[in-house]
Amino acid sequence: MLKIILPTLLLIPTTLILKPKNLFPKTTTISFILALLSLQWLKQPTGPKLFSYPLLDVDHISAPLLTLSYWLLPLTIMASQSSLSKEPISRQRLFLTAVTTLHALTMLTFSSSSLTLMYIAFEATLIPTMILITRWGHQAERLTAGSYFMMYTLLSSMPLLISILFIDHTLLAPTLFFFPTQNFNPPHWQNTTLWIACMLAFLVKMPMYGLHLWLPKAHVEAPIAGSMVLAAILLKMGGYGMIRILQALPPMKTDTFIILLIISLWGMIMTNTTCMQQTDLKSLIAYSSIGHMCLVITAILIQSPWGLTGAMLLMIAHGFTSSLLFCLTNMSYERTHTRLLILTKGIHMTLPLFTTWWLLAGLTNIALPPSINFSGEISILSSSFNWSNLTMIHLGLGILITATYTLNMFSLTQFGKPSHSQKLKQAPHSREHLISTLHLLPLLLLSLKPELVI
Repeated sequence: MLKIILPTLLLIPTTLILKPKNLFPKTTTISFILALLSLQWLKQPTGPKLFSYPLLDVDHISAPLLTLSYWLLPLTIMASQSSLSKEPISRQRLFLTAVTTLHALTMLTFSSSSLTLMYIAFEATLIPTMILITRWGHQAERLTAGSYFMMYTLLSSMPLLISILFIDHTLLAPTLFFFPTQNFNPPHWQNTTLWIACMLAFLVKMPMYGLHLWLPKAHVEAPIAGSMVLAAILLKMGGYGMIRILQALPPMKTDTFIILLIISLWGMIMTNTTCMQQTDLKSLIAYSSIGHMCLVITAILIQSPWGLTGAMLLMIAHGFTSSLLFCLTNMSYERTHTRLLILTKGIHMTLPLFTTWWLLAGLTNIALPPSINFSGEISILSSSFNWSNLTMIHLGLGILITATYTLNMFSLTQFGKPSHSQKLKQAPHSREHLISTLHLLPLLLLSLKPELVI
């Protein structure tokens, strides 16, 4: 494990000492090597195991998310290369340092076996994310978006910190996920309070409907690397934290979370409906992410094996799909200098191969079989119907609206008469095709062997 963790940490100072002409090529090469090495984590034993590192380890829950994080690191660097090429070398180094630091903290969050260490790394991701949003944001409201992101994260994480300190004080030892505590049996009211306090921080990070106002602002203002990391990795920290809380705290009945389940099911319909009213591509994809994460929250709170399996599959699938959609939006923005749907018409007329990538990304977003997105959603649907037949109404409407706004987005951006302000004569780069391929290839391979992420 250390043969991957140590090079990841050393990648941070490496970005500061490389020569300018070798900065992007060597950083990308090292990132690809780390991504290939991380694939070995997918072969994890399913039973209990002893490990040498008491605070860091990888199991079958964290391995898929860690591999996703490592796989997307070189893609975020490649996607940002065009926009950063005109900036001074000092700003390029700062950008790569922020991205690699964010990745290292994400790696520590997913690999920590202590609740306390996971909290520290989980909150530390706020700093490099804030740097990316406020420094490389596209519009004047980036400071407002950064403030929203910071306030929501800090206020929601305070109850989690208090709960962790209380648990450690009660047990007189740090809580380890891989060794569930047998002597921690608080009263029912105390256990309920701990559950709500611990879940709040992760529900905001997902985010759950009603606590989601920071996400569209952050996505619209963030650079392409920030949007990719936010949608593909940082949102998954919320789901990962919720699954870990299931291990760390005494179990609760599903009916205890009935209010959260209702809000998630209703929020999925509301956010999907909001997508149909959006005029900005980034904002539309951000609200789409909220709708998918509401589905993941529902699956985790039901606490059934099928639900947890579907939640893990959908988190991995959404990580690749949303990252690809943001990349395609950025490729269009670099040519048209706008993200408005009404001004990005007619891409099919001049860039037909881009239409193919948009079509494949849209089909995975609506969970067309046999994609891994479909496997995740069908598992969640089965667990939800088994819990309550009434969820059929909410989930059916959510799936229908998702297909509607996705097809509407595809038709508006690809067909029609191009605007006079468009300058789409710039041919696609091999780098852009490589980024799209490396997003879709894992989705295709995982659909053939989904047990790698279960």
